[in-house]
Amino acid sequence: MLDVSPQDQRQGRPPQRGPPPLGNSQQNSVAEQRQEPKPKPIGDRCNPLCPFFRCAQKALRITVEHYRGRPVKVAMCAMVGDRCVGPQCRFAYCEKRAMLPDGRCAFAVEAKSRAMKSFEEELQEEVRLASSLGIKGKRLEEI
Repeated sequence: MLDVSPQDQRQGRPPQRGPPPLGNSQQNSVAEQRQEPKPKPIGDRCNPLCPFFRCAQKALRITVEHYRGRPVKVAMCAMVGDRCVGPQCRFAYCEKRAMLPDGRCAFAVEAKSRAMKSFEEELQEEVRLASSLGIKGKRLEEI
């Protein structure tokens, strides 16, 4: 795309090539498309393939191996020359400081606690079940 301003035409400058300058609205949409990486725990355990997992010795290497014809990412330790043992390694740490001492990910533990029902929700469900069964003033455990 050629952009020629009237001032450039008067001064005899060649037209500029390249994308048009971004306005504020276009810059904001580009910033919205970039997202912060998300933690990738396996179950509730930290994973060496997580974007926040780091090695203090800078020995963590992510390689691609092929398993049954499909590429699979594998974390390798350059010091040992074998697969990374993950949170069991003494040099492993989390950039977000979310790795607990037992190797669990705090993000995964937090997500599981959010998934649990609150006491009020359980009580409402119990009352709803009791009313549908026609039982008044008794607990479901007593029946």
